[in-house]
Amino acid sequence: MKRTIFKIGDSVLVLDDDLSGHITAIDRDTITILTHDGFELNFNNRELVKLENQSTFSKDIFKNASLQRVVSEKESKKRETPLKKVKARYEPSFEVDLHIHQLTNTTRGMTNHDMLTLQLDTAKRQLEFAIRKRMQKVVFIHGVGEGVLKLELEYLFDRYDNIKHYEANYQKYGLGATEVYIFQNVKF
Repeated sequence: MKRTIFKIGDSVLVLDDDLSGHITAIDRDTITILTHDGFELNFNNRELVKLENQSTFSKDIFKNASLQRVVSEKESKKRETPLKKVKARYEPSFEVDLHIHQLTNTTRGMTNHDMLTLQLDTAKRQLEFAIRKRMQKVVFIHGVGEGVLKLELEYLFDRYDNIKHYEANYQKYGLGATEVYIFQNVKF
Protein backbone atom coordinates (compact mmCIF):
# COMPACT_ATOMS: atom_id res chain seq x y z
CA MET A 1 0.00 0.00 0.00
CA LYS A 2 1.42 3.32 -1.06
CA ARG A 3 1.82 5.76 1.81
CA THR A 4 0.93 9.38 1.07
CA ILE A 5 3.42 12.02 2.11
CA PHE A 6 1.74 15.13 3.43
CA LYS A 7 3.20 18.66 3.67
CA ILE A 8 1.97 21.77 5.42
CA GLY A 9 -0.33 23.65 3.05
CA ASP A 10 -1.62 20.54 1.21
CA SER A 11 -5.34 20.38 0.52
CA VAL A 12 -6.90 17.24 2.03
CA LEU A 13 -10.24 15.46 2.37
CA VAL A 14 -11.28 13.48 5.46
CA LEU A 15 -12.18 9.89 4.54
CA ASP A 16 -15.21 9.12 6.71
CA ASP A 17 -16.54 12.63 7.09
CA ASP A 18 -17.69 15.53 4.95
CA LEU A 19 -14.70 17.69 5.80
CA SER A 20 -11.87 19.20 3.83
CA GLY A 21 -9.22 21.79 4.46
CA HIS A 22 -5.51 22.64 4.45
CA ILE A 23 -2.78 21.09 6.58
CA THR A 24 -1.48 23.51 9.22
CA ALA A 25 0.69 21.19 11.35
CA ILE A 26 2.17 17.68 11.25
CA ASP A 27 3.28 15.76 14.36
CA ARG A 28 4.32 12.19 13.43
CA ASP A 29 1.04 10.47 12.40
CA THR A 30 -1.21 13.28 13.66
CA ILE A 31 -2.09 15.94 11.14
CA THR A 32 -3.87 19.19 12.00
CA ILE A 33 -6.07 20.69 9.32
CA LEU A 34 -7.84 24.02 9.11
CA THR A 35 -11.29 23.34 7.67
CA HIS A 36 -13.05 25.69 5.28
CA ASP A 37 -15.34 26.58 8.20
CA GLY A 38 -12.35 27.84 10.21
CA PHE A 39 -11.95 24.94 12.66
CA GLU A 40 -8.61 23.31 13.46
CA LEU A 41 -9.03 19.54 13.78
CA ASN A 42 -6.57 16.67 14.34
CA PHE A 43 -6.65 13.47 12.30
CA ASN A 44 -4.49 10.40 11.86
CA ASN A 45 -2.67 10.47 8.51
CA ARG A 46 -4.59 7.32 7.46
CA GLU A 47 -7.88 9.25 7.75
CA LEU A 48 -6.89 11.83 5.12
CA VAL A 49 -6.63 11.87 1.35
CA LYS A 50 -4.42 14.37 -0.41
CA LEU A 51 -6.35 16.48 -2.89
CA GLU A 52 -4.06 17.17 -5.82
CA ASN A 53 -6.30 19.50 -7.77
CA GLN A 54 -9.96 20.27 -7.03
CA SER A 55 -11.04 20.43 -10.68
CA THR A 56 -9.34 17.15 -11.66
CA PHE A 57 -10.76 15.41 -8.60
CA SER A 58 -14.33 16.06 -9.75
CA LYS A 59 -13.52 14.88 -13.25
CA ASP A 60 -11.75 11.72 -12.06
CA ILE A 61 -14.77 10.43 -10.15
CA PHE A 62 -16.34 9.03 -13.34
CA LYS A 63 -13.10 8.56 -15.24
CA ASN A 64 -13.64 4.83 -15.82
CA ALA A 65 -17.42 4.90 -16.31
CA SER A 66 -19.69 6.71 -18.68
CA LEU A 67 -22.22 9.01 -17.09
CA GLN A 68 -25.04 7.43 -19.12
CA ARG A 69 -24.20 3.95 -17.79
CA VAL A 70 -24.19 5.19 -14.19
CA VAL A 71 -27.55 6.93 -14.66
CA SER A 72 -29.09 3.86 -16.32
CA GLU A 73 -27.84 1.62 -13.48
CA LYS A 74 -29.45 3.88 -10.91
CA GLU A 75 -32.75 3.98 -12.81
CA SER A 76 -32.86 0.22 -13.42
CA LYS A 77 -32.52 -0.72 -9.76
CA LYS A 78 -35.93 -0.93 -8.20
CA ARG A 79 -36.27 -0.02 -4.58
CA GLU A 80 -36.85 -3.14 -2.62
CA THR A 81 -39.38 -2.82 0.15
CA PRO A 82 -37.74 -3.79 3.40
CA LEU A 83 -39.09 -6.96 4.95
CA LYS A 84 -40.79 -6.55 8.27
CA LYS A 85 -39.24 -8.38 11.15
CA VAL A 86 -41.10 -11.54 12.07
CA LYS A 87 -42.19 -10.10 15.42
CA ALA A 88 -43.33 -6.85 13.81
CA ARG A 89 -45.65 -8.75 11.46
CA TYR A 90 -47.56 -10.19 14.39
CA GLU A 91 -47.68 -6.97 16.39
CA PRO A 92 -51.19 -5.65 16.87
CA SER A 93 -51.87 -2.68 14.68
CA PHE A 94 -54.73 -1.32 16.77
CA GLU A 95 -53.93 0.19 20.15
CA VAL A 96 -56.41 1.82 22.49
CA ASP A 97 -54.92 4.07 25.16
CA LEU A 98 -57.32 4.19 28.10
CA HIS A 99 -55.36 6.67 30.21
CA ILE A 100 -57.91 9.23 31.32
CA HIS A 101 -55.89 12.20 30.02
CA GLN A 102 -56.14 10.63 26.54
CA LEU A 103 -59.93 10.41 26.73
CA THR A 104 -60.90 13.81 28.09
CA ASN A 105 -59.42 17.29 28.29
CA THR A 106 -60.13 17.70 31.99
CA THR A 107 -61.20 15.49 34.85
CA ARG A 108 -62.52 18.42 36.85
CA GLY A 109 -65.84 17.49 38.41
CA MET A 110 -65.44 13.78 37.60
CA THR A 111 -65.45 11.18 40.33
CA ASN A 112 -63.30 8.07 40.15
CA HIS A 113 -66.45 6.16 39.16
CA ASP A 114 -67.12 8.61 36.30
CA MET A 115 -63.55 8.22 35.01
CA LEU A 116 -63.71 4.42 35.23
CA THR A 117 -67.06 4.40 33.42
CA LEU A 118 -65.64 6.58 30.63
CA GLN A 119 -62.64 4.26 30.26
CA LEU A 120 -64.80 1.12 30.17
CA ASP A 121 -67.28 2.63 27.71
CA THR A 122 -64.37 3.60 25.45
CA ALA A 123 -62.90 0.09 25.72
CA LYS A 124 -66.24 -1.54 24.86
CA ARG A 125 -66.85 0.80 21.92
CA GLN A 126 -63.34 0.22 20.51
CA LEU A 127 -63.59 -3.54 21.02
CA GLU A 128 -66.89 -3.72 19.14
CA PHE A 129 -65.40 -1.55 16.40
CA ALA A 130 -62.49 -4.01 16.08
CA ILE A 131 -64.90 -6.94 15.91
CA ARG A 132 -66.97 -5.22 13.19
CA LYS A 133 -63.82 -4.39 11.19
CA ARG A 134 -62.60 -7.98 11.60
CA MET A 135 -59.36 -7.02 13.33
CA GLN A 136 -57.54 -9.90 14.93
CA LYS A 137 -55.63 -8.21 17.72
CA VAL A 138 -56.13 -5.12 19.83
CA VAL A 139 -53.99 -3.80 22.66
CA PHE A 140 -55.70 -1.92 25.46
CA ILE A 141 -53.23 0.27 27.33
CA HIS A 142 -54.54 0.72 30.85
CA GLY A 143 -51.44 1.49 32.89
CA VAL A 144 -50.39 -0.17 36.13
CA GLY A 145 -52.05 1.91 38.85
CA GLU A 146 -54.03 0.02 41.47
CA GLY A 147 -55.31 -2.51 38.95
CA VAL A 148 -59.00 -1.55 39.10
CA LEU A 149 -59.28 -0.75 35.38
CA LYS A 150 -57.38 -3.91 34.45
CA LEU A 151 -59.73 -6.04 36.53
CA GLU A 152 -62.82 -4.37 35.05
CA LEU A 153 -61.43 -4.88 31.54
CA GLU A 154 -60.99 -8.59 32.26
CA TYR A 155 -64.67 -8.78 33.32
CA LEU A 156 -65.64 -7.00 30.10
CA PHE A 157 -63.55 -9.29 27.89
CA ASP A 158 -64.87 -12.42 29.63
CA ARG A 159 -68.40 -11.51 28.48
CA TYR A 160 -67.40 -12.19 24.85
CA ASP A 161 -67.21 -15.79 23.61
CA ASN A 162 -64.96 -15.00 20.66
CA ILE A 163 -62.18 -13.28 22.64
CA LYS A 164 -59.08 -14.35 24.49
CA HIS A 165 -57.07 -11.82 26.48
CA TYR A 166 -53.62 -11.90 27.97
CA GLU A 167 -50.75 -9.65 29.01
CA ALA A 168 -49.41 -7.60 26.11
CA ASN A 169 -45.76 -7.59 25.04
CA TYR A 170 -43.80 -6.73 28.19
CA GLN A 171 -40.88 -5.20 26.30
CA LYS A 172 -43.15 -2.75 24.54
CA TYR A 173 -45.84 -2.01 27.14
CA GLY A 174 -44.53 -3.21 30.49
CA LEU A 175 -47.26 -4.47 32.82
CA GLY A 176 -49.76 -1.80 31.81
CA ALA A 177 -51.44 -3.33 28.77
CA THR A 178 -53.71 -6.22 27.83
CA GLU A 179 -53.76 -7.78 24.39
CA VAL A 180 -57.04 -9.13 23.04
CA TYR A 181 -57.22 -11.77 20.34
CA ILE A 182 -60.50 -11.86 18.44
CA PHE A 183 -61.59 -15.14 16.83
CA GLN A 184 -63.12 -14.22 13.49
CA ASN A 185 -64.90 -17.48 12.69
CA VAL A 186 -67.65 -16.96 15.26
CA LYS A 187 -70.97 -15.75 13.83
CA PHE A 188 -73.17 -13.29 15.69
